[in-house]
Amino acid sequence: MSFSIHPSVKPRLFRLGLLCVTMAGLLSGALLPAAEPGAAAKAKPAGKKIPVILDTDIGDDIDDTWALGLILKSPEIDLKLVVGDQGKVEYRAKLLAKFLQNAGRTDVAVGKGLDVNAKGDGGQAAWVADYNLKSYPGKVHEDGVQAMIDLIMKSPEPVTLLALGPVPNLKVALEREPKIANKVRVVGMYGSVRKGYENKPQPDPEYNVKCDVKACQAVFNAPWEMVITPLDTCGLIRLKGDKYAKVSASKDPIAATIIQNYRIWLKANNKGQDVPPEKESSVLFDTVAVYLVMTQSLCKMEDLKIRVNDEGFTVEDPQGKKMSVATEWKNLAAYEDYLVERLTGGK
Repeated sequence: MSFSIHPSVKPRLFRLGLLCVTMAGLLSGALLPAAEPGAAAKAKPAGKKIPVILDTDIGDDIDDTWALGLILKSPEIDLKLVVGDQGKVEYRAKLLAKFLQNAGRTDVAVGKGLDVNAKGDGGQAAWVADYNLKSYPGKVHEDGVQAMIDLIMKSPEPVTLLALGPVPNLKVALEREPKIANKVRVVGMYGSVRKGYENKPQPDPEYNVKCDVKACQAVFNAPWEMVITPLDTCGLIRLKGDKYAKVSASKDPIAATIIQNYRIWLKANNKGQDVPPEKESSVLFDTVAVYLVMTQSLCKMEDLKIRVNDEGFTVEDPQGKKMSVATEWKNLAAYEDYLVERLTGGK
């Protein structure tokens, strides 16, 4: 059956329907809880920073100094403690303290490492010749290894141990308190898996490993999670041309401190003619390990079982420790750009 509505009635029915819809909306709004003001526009909370302890042989090769600069320019990292490793105790502690003080980061504690293996000063000694470690406004731990252990064991969350050098400190830390291995992720610059120095097709016994093979074996055998950049990736990092010039000319205090140290280091090592500071950097091995603390997007990462043999080679071995290894670059140029932008503050 069908029926029709007289045209004169239609407007009144439309107005009645509109009124009913409006009233229903008002009633539903009164019955439902009110939305939080501006909730839809709120940004997601920022990601938590990564708590990091740096263990470094800063002051030998200059790449540790570049790496420290990158750490301090990375807002993702919450740097808790820096400790010198591989001897040269006062020298390394001075370098760390003065750099942190120049960067306005005296909230970071400095630890003195073990007085082992290496003696004397290094190529950046002129930069800290007049620096008094007692003038550092922050905390200086006489026993950096124990400071490391205490911080790890007291931390409510896992700590990333960023290892940039031979590791006698870490070997002794494990001996004093094996439980640290359950609370730590180690990220480091170690080894040579498929490529050697200068990208040659045969692996080399890499310096950080061969310098203290026993210590490195202890670290590689510990049950903590490990992520490493071997020479296969970190051995390719050298800023040249416009990329180096941007860092060299930067007014950023951290970039300026790096370049100041680089020039002192070049002069001390008689390398000024081979690598003029106005043209390019040295190989910046350790900066890649800093990058891997935060992200791995530009690297090809492989889960490999790695063993350190008595000759200091890092070999793939079914009986080795499983770790995440940066074996190749997906985009090396993009990493170089990233490094430059971080160090110069994008200016």
